[in-house]
Amino acid sequence: MTHLRIRDAAVGDAVLLAEWASAMAWETEHKRLDAETVLAGVRAGIADPSRARYLVAMQDAPVAGNEVVSVPVGTLMLTREWSDWRNGDWWWIQSVYVAPAHRRAGVYRALYRHVEAQARATPGVIGLRLYVERENENAQRTYRALGMDDAGYRIFEAGF
Repeated sequence: MTHLRIRDAAVGDAVLLAEWASAMAWETEHKRLDAETVLAGVRAGIADPSRARYLVAMQDAPVAGNEVVSVPVGTLMLTREWSDWRNGDWWWIQSVYVAPAHRRAGVYRALYRHVEAQARATPGVIGLRLYVERENENAQRTYRALGMDDAGYRIFEAGF
């Protein structure tokens, strides 16, 4: 794998990130998402850092001649959850997606290590969390390999 650069998402990334979010929902849960709703959600997250922070992994790719362009190959979204028990913030990793041609090549590892370093350097951040679909064993192996543990919780929800 060539060098990856991790950057914050910009407004111009919204369409791709929404496409990737929809692809991830289909691949992991066989859910079809409403494209307009997802795009509006990604745009709202990019516009308001208190809601979300998107990161994009960029990889250099050669094109004609000696020219090189940087292309997006993966993403994740961060949100925060306050913990009164620990008097600090959990950073939640969500909306993880790596383009199929770049899977098993260290893209998620690079994104995770970037987030981990930033979290450790940010006062008041007490750790990283994510949720994973129960049957997604490949993802669970990846998370364990990065040092994450099953926290023992189940998620309940009441959708509106």
